[in-house]
Amino acid sequence: MTDVRTVSEADFEGWLRALNTGFLREPGPNEDQIEAHRRQCVSSRVLGAFDGDRCVATFRSFAQEVTAVGGAFVPANAISNVTVTPTHRRRGLLTRMMSRDLAAAKERGDVLATLIAAEYPIYGRYGFGPATWTTQWTVEVPRAGLDPRWSGPEDGGRIDLVDGEDLRKLGPELHERVRRAQPGAVSRDELWWQKITGTVLFVKDWTEPFFAVYRSASGEVEGLVSYRSDDNWHDKQPHNTADVSWLIATTPAAERALWRYLCSIDWITKVKSGWRGPDDLLPFFLPDPRAARVTDHADWLWVRILDVVRALEARTYEGTGSLVLEVVDGDGLAGGRFRLEASPEGASCAPAGGAAADLTLPVGELATVWLGDESLVRLAALGRVREEREGAARKADALFRTSGRPWCPDIF
Repeated sequence: MTDVRTVSEADFEGWLRALNTGFLREPGPNEDQIEAHRRQCVSSRVLGAFDGDRCVATFRSFAQEVTAVGGAFVPANAISNVTVTPTHRRRGLLTRMMSRDLAAAKERGDVLATLIAAEYPIYGRYGFGPATWTTQWTVEVPRAGLDPRWSGPEDGGRIDLVDGEDLRKLGPELHERVRRAQPGAVSRDELWWQKITGTVLFVKDWTEPFFAVYRSASGEVEGLVSYRSDDNWHDKQPHNTADVSWLIATTPAAERALWRYLCSIDWITKVKSGWRGPDDLLPFFLPDPRAARVTDHADWLWVRILDVVRALEARTYEGTGSLVLEVVDGDGLAGGRFRLEASPEGASCAPAGGAAADLTLPVGELATVWLGDESLVRLAALGRVREEREGAARKADALFRTSGRPWCPDIF
């Protein structure tokens, strides 16, 4: 029988080879990759499935915080590096690793588990639901209607190019301010900043990006962007693309200035936005919003609730009301009947005992609405939520929905 166990130091290089195989990368890691992944795994929970001495499936989880609606940081078990080698698929290896990891997370006191799903159909059966979505735009710069004479922000701020060392100093504090205001954002550790500046190398073909910072008129850092560009000329004309890896900002003014900067770079005729929130302001910063064409739209952060009471009490609510929710969890981690009493001033949640339920929903659907992005009325229409009292879904929407959509800026 294939053995699922914690990965030891002796197992590590074989585990990494299986990871590369699962993601269809060149199997053999080089020394930089081995060292980078070893550093990443120091504070992680790393599992592998072994057929004899050979690793044939991989799984890693690590500590994370997710920003709830209202700005609270919620402890989560982030899951990544999930693969099964093609020769060993459909044998229940992922289920065994997932069950072991989620049980440990529940025991540890994590409120949520999170992941970014490579494939949509896989994780619903483990109680996860898509809680945020993301959109990519491609801006056709010549048709955007922007003034080509632009030479900097009009609000007294400024934009400077910085190097990786500067970014590692400026980025963490700015990100802390950004994630507190953005439901769905996740924490970044020191290794994250080292990874994106090339201090540690997880891939063989890493190239240094450009980093630009926006400073307000008072000198405060309010925005950062990382981007790369190609070199595409034909017929003696430039057709180059600025490809944004990520852009974060604390104010709309900083966002506007950074997008305007990217669209003003000589020879750049297209700007690819990277993964943005679905209600991002980018198109409407342009005189002609049609110049920003949606090129991708997909589910992003998936959430699995492990503690219903703490999850519902952690977030804020825009309305006032009381709901009894029957949460169905086939894995027995978070199911039960709960009464939520919510208002803009705060919320309480407790087991509801024998009270009649207003709504019955799987734990994955509760995760889908937890950050306020999905409508319970829509889910009821799809047959994924059942109203036990007429009008309960609309009543729940008045509590759960938010004025802005959640967004997770990161992949992990």
